[in-house]
Amino acid sequence: MISVDNLAVEYSGATLFSDVSFVINPTDKIALMGKNGAGKSTMMKIIAGEQKPTRGHVRANSDTVIAYLPQHLLTEDNCTVFEETAKAFKQVFAMREEMAELNKALETRTDYESDEYMGIIEKVTDLGEKFYALEEVNYDAEVEKALKGLGFKQEDFQRQTNEFSGGWRMRIELAKILLQKPDLILLDEPTNHIDIESVIWLEDFLVNKADAVMVISHDRAFIDNITNRTIEVTMGQIHDYKANYSHYLQLRQDRRAHQIKAYQEQQKLIADNMAFIERFKGTYSKTNQVSSRERMLEKLPIIEIDEVDNSSLKLRFPPAPRSGDYPVTVKDVSKSYGGHVVFKDANLSISRGEKVSFVGRNGEGKSTMIKAILNEIEVEGTCQLGHNIKVGYFAQNQASLLDPTLTVFQTVDEVAKGEVRTQMKNILGRFMFGGEDIDKKVSILSGGEKTRLAMVKLLLDPVNLLILDEPTNHLDLKSKDVLKEALKEFDGTLILVSHDRDFLQGLSEKVFEFKEQRVIEHFETIDAFLERNRIKSIADINLMQ
Repeated sequence: MISVDNLAVEYSGATLFSDVSFVINPTDKIALMGKNGAGKSTMMKIIAGEQKPTRGHVRANSDTVIAYLPQHLLTEDNCTVFEETAKAFKQVFAMREEMAELNKALETRTDYESDEYMGIIEKVTDLGEKFYALEEVNYDAEVEKALKGLGFKQEDFQRQTNEFSGGWRMRIELAKILLQKPDLILLDEPTNHIDIESVIWLEDFLVNKADAVMVISHDRAFIDNITNRTIEVTMGQIHDYKANYSHYLQLRQDRRAHQIKAYQEQQKLIADNMAFIERFKGTYSKTNQVSSRERMLEKLPIIEIDEVDNSSLKLRFPPAPRSGDYPVTVKDVSKSYGGHVVFKDANLSISRGEKVSFVGRNGEGKSTMIKAILNEIEVEGTCQLGHNIKVGYFAQNQASLLDPTLTVFQTVDEVAKGEVRTQMKNILGRFMFGGEDIDKKVSILSGGEKTRLAMVKLLLDPVNLLILDEPTNHLDLKSKDVLKEALKEFDGTLILVSHDRDFLQGLSEKVFEFKEQRVIEHFETIDAFLERNRIKSIADINLMQ
């Protein structure tokens, strides 16, 4: 059991939250929720021991293991994937090495009666009790199982970590966490950059193998599937619900309705008493009643209504110019990098107005196919765009491609043309960049703000083929919902790459699966495809264990 007691955090006189107390039990799977800026990541860092609170404490037994996966990672670049992952057992290895050194010292010393010699014997005894109390583990096999479960192949194990993208490095850190078998796992946006199959693997682990878990995530399906408790940070306080995210939303709505009703009744009570005081002030026979009501009003705690995040992305794609019947045609396309075959003899055809999903593990060729369609890379075979195609492309790293030295306004102003230039402030306002926000430098924007800004640039010209590669990374739940509705209403052709199941559901009518150097066409909704593959993936995982 981990106890959070009276936590408070203050910055420059402003209070982020105060007097926050709760207990984390061994089987709790907690979603830590709240609007951006409420203090979720700060609270998680405090529980992890990464940050000190202004006041309060986090209490746990000395042998409690708390593992923390932050949003942004710094994996070392001086070792292989396997070596980095094996660092999960560094305390065990250090204990073994220390025992070996102490035993060697005992073999070479002859001062058997000295205090120093007896001290070494005591150390060896204490360490031995701890070491031999550990269950026997085949550490290499455990590392291999964790890495494979998170999408790494056997040939990746001896590659240097600096050969991998940030998303794959995050998986290395996640593997290290899982191998520590911690009492509490803290995860801050763990599903960003990992594919659907790995998310399903992670869900299965957290639900069936992990002890306590606390997670911050914008992936609604993920948090619904793994959590049984929701802690909401709002207005400097917390509200604790014994419910998953979807149930919490309903309970929060009910709570706010009760608050509004109680607030209205209290305001009527105050108004009635104020009217009484005003009417009978100075009337001798009513002096005691007036004084009593004045004292009551002075002591009355005013009911507060939970804040609602009313900032909302307003998004609508411009009408799509008419294109030819087949915006995208791919015939017998193959792509290799050296001896590594990405895909071979791939064929796909996308009709005007179709909305399709590209799915598959990372590294199977989804983004490569997009680059081939856009003629950004050379391939064997034919990739052809149809008649009158105007492409809008949101790359997986689109937000990071923004110039950090420009302001928000300068970023969009440099690509805006014609009459739209006169509407730039209104357009930015629709994307939640209001007032002084437009003068902020890109370098200080959050991940979600950068994603929204990159989306503005995408909307400045009408397009009829929209290609989005992981567009929801860093977007909050509300912004993702708005983007999803806008894509449903988009009247052009859509190619969508995303690991976010909740976002994908209801958006596409055809699925192209990238798997084992092939591109497989499925004439079914993403919902049906994911349901089939969820069962298959978990079965595969169970066979590994």
